[in-house]
Amino acid sequence: MDIPVSRDAALKAQEARHALHALAEISMREAETRAFMAAYLRDNTSFCVVDRGPWLYAFRGRDVPGEKGPIAFVADLDALPIDETVPLPWASAHPGVSHKCGHDGHMAALLGLALALEGRSLSRDVYLILEPGEEIGAGGEMCAALIGEKNISEVYAFHNRPGYPEGAVACRGGQIQCASMGLRLFFEGKTSHASESEAGRNPVPAMARLVIAMEDFVRSRGEGVWCTVVGMKAGEGDFGISPGLGEVSLTLRAERQEDLDAMRVFAVRTARRQAGADGLKVSAEERDVFPETCNDCAAAEKVLACAEKAGFPVVRPDRPWRASEDFGRYTLKCPGAMFYIGCGEEWPALHTAAYDFNDAILPEAIAMFLSLI
Repeated sequence: MDIPVSRDAALKAQEARHALHALAEISMREAETRAFMAAYLRDNTSFCVVDRGPWLYAFRGRDVPGEKGPIAFVADLDALPIDETVPLPWASAHPGVSHKCGHDGHMAALLGLALALEGRSLSRDVYLILEPGEEIGAGGEMCAALIGEKNISEVYAFHNRPGYPEGAVACRGGQIQCASMGLRLFFEGKTSHASESEAGRNPVPAMARLVIAMEDFVRSRGEGVWCTVVGMKAGEGDFGISPGLGEVSLTLRAERQEDLDAMRVFAVRTARRQAGADGLKVSAEERDVFPETCNDCAAAEKVLACAEKAGFPVVRPDRPWRASEDFGRYTLKCPGAMFYIGCGEEWPALHTAAYDFNDAILPEAIAMFLSLI
């Protein structure tokens, strides 16, 4: 394999990854992480850093003539609300928060790219975008505005993928990750004594009918549509009280945006209908909204060509990854692609306590970015 990354740059990127892991911060509260990234780029590279408040970007202009437009790479700043239980030397210093999705590795890859570019001539402008709040879908839209502002012509990002062979590069044109959203439905009735439940309005029957209706709806749509009940709450388990308030939390997910939109409309209409039948009030709240992520076909082929040229194993997925990612906000603005690098087929799954980013794939991620430039 041809990995045009110096051992020094790779080791520095790994050290930075460990430091970032220890700084793990929850979505939209990434102040220390953001400060670390800005200071590292200023102190160790010739990239100019621009602070945009909750997010930042860095850029280096071309120093030799070239016909290609600016290119951008994206990484995310936030960690997850998961306790660090793995005894790592670089364990999270913040209780209840840890990098269990690998964003520390994604950020370190951008730092490694900046280090690897030192001493090299550039024939195009290069932008590094550091996005907050990806885990809750909060940062992509604000950061993607940079695409138009700077006339960026290509945009790329990678995500580590447990379950794929270590070092395998996976990509496909078209849809690569599903659209999803969180939907909370609040039911308001009337509390009563359990011995006189007819005097109150208990929301539980309407909530149960909603969940059953959602299961039927998903089955009717066929493949590529999922509804997961992630929370259902009513009452405190007191045997003398018939509750008057209830809440159902659903994660709606679909391969196609139109299916997600249809599922959302159906869920809200059904909740209102079932609530009305029992004399209840209902309200809805949308959270963690992610559009479908679609890769530009030419950009995806470029990723795969770079991987093959370097001798990296290549995987062409036949279906989108079910997980959601707000990188789709960027590919709505210009051509680009999200690709994956395998952590290992037996590597612990993302969003689990046992997970830690696989440092062995860092040099490959940096090499892929270099090739894409």
